[in-house]
Amino acid sequence: MSDPPPVPLLALRGIGKAFLGVRVLDGIDLDVAPGEVHAVVGENGAGKSTLMKIISGVHVPDGGSIEFAGEPRAFRGPRDAQRAGIGMIHQEFTLLPERTVAENVHLGHEPVRRGLVDRRQMLHHTRQLLASIGESALPADARVSRLGIAQQQVVEIAKALALDARLLIMDEPTAALADHEVELLYGLVRRLQQRGIGLLYVSHRLTEVFDLSDRITVLKDGRRMTTLRTADTTADELVRHMVGRELSSYYPDRADPADLGPARLTVRGGGNRKLRDVDLELRGGEVLGVGGLQGSGRSALARAVFGAAPFTTGEVTLDGVPVRLRSPRAAIRAGVAYVTEDRKGEGIVARQSVLDNALLASRAAVAARSGRAARATRIRELLAAVRVRAAGDDQEIRFLSGGNQQKVVLARWLMLSPRILLFDEPTRGIDVGAKSAIHDLVRRLARDGAAVLMISSELPELLGMSDRIIVMRDGRIAGELPAGTTEKDVVALAVGSVEAAA
Repeated sequence: MSDPPPVPLLALRGIGKAFLGVRVLDGIDLDVAPGEVHAVVGENGAGKSTLMKIISGVHVPDGGSIEFAGEPRAFRGPRDAQRAGIGMIHQEFTLLPERTVAENVHLGHEPVRRGLVDRRQMLHHTRQLLASIGESALPADARVSRLGIAQQQVVEIAKALALDARLLIMDEPTAALADHEVELLYGLVRRLQQRGIGLLYVSHRLTEVFDLSDRITVLKDGRRMTTLRTADTTADELVRHMVGRELSSYYPDRADPADLGPARLTVRGGGNRKLRDVDLELRGGEVLGVGGLQGSGRSALARAVFGAAPFTTGEVTLDGVPVRLRSPRAAIRAGVAYVTEDRKGEGIVARQSVLDNALLASRAAVAARSGRAARATRIRELLAAVRVRAAGDDQEIRFLSGGNQQKVVLARWLMLSPRILLFDEPTRGIDVGAKSAIHDLVRRLARDGAAVLMISSELPELLGMSDRIIVMRDGRIAGELPAGTTEKDVVALAVGSVEAAA
């Protein structure tokens, strides 16, 4: 007689959820065994994040049942789920920026001694947690607002580990991590497995899904399409379930060099606190890729051109005319658009509507509020053109998926018909189907004459989208590479193992 199957750590049956009459989950069944990594994949809007928020107690399901460790559960809030043994690393950061790393890690369960918060113990425990994930150099007493995006993600990981979790939910945990940090996360996941902790792993990066998971559940339009053993499936099969077509290059054709226009943007000797001796030229119709390691100056370059942290030395010209872009407002009026890497912190106003978010840039470009009706009509056309999925343009943007939020940001800039478009990680946290749509849109804008500068940490995207690539290192341009270059060439320039190209 065979042994009975082990009781699942988590078992969901028939889970449903609707917001404002829009059904986002419909009859979801899913289970996780102790020590299992169960990946959940699907396009943006498929319901992944909503399902994770139900499991972690953020949302209450409209129907269905939850069992945890063999017992029926009805979580009334995140604290209930935490007490049961469920920890979560959110896709979007939930940190308090004006508190320290240690205070964020222990928020809600601070160590107490003689009736007061034991700050010494809090710092000691935080340092232990950071050391356990290879980040002992991150100061436990540093204010979170002073940390970079990758460091903030590390704090999120430590925050989840501070709870004695039996089930850990990871919702896009590597979206903001550098390559070496991703490797640290891999090791952490495997150590958690060895301790019998179950993990739900949500990611758009299929390489991670195949590297780490034991099983994969595919969601589409709020329904479970299938659950597969990872060892028995392929990336092609997953993509067919997710988007209904084969996995292909997903990159549009590059520009023909003969079709490129004159230089739209030039920088000569550009510098500021983070950049030195920057010389670049960006032509109309061109997609110029920017590679480099985290902190190499990629984002600083985009922010300098946009006037958010402007150049203090050197010369900038737009269409041959010298300009001084000392503020974002000046850049917008000059025809420069910027899609930031930090969508939640800088790209959207979470509690404003889709329409209000889409109109932000046009308000900055036009001093008077006259013509709002005409602008609203035009922006609605653009929102439809980029296929934003929302209950209506009066819906708060925070209720949209990350991919749909990004499309609203893109529509905002299209409203201004910009000459220069700066994209910083434009597809971060976005599924393969939505990535393809954004890639096509970027290339279409270039073909219409815009000049595009695109920063990406994903080397396949950088190589697939770029007509040329510049690689940043230590605040300088380390070198330039032509279309069709290799990942090895980009990495070699990024880490300094070759000399800068002439």
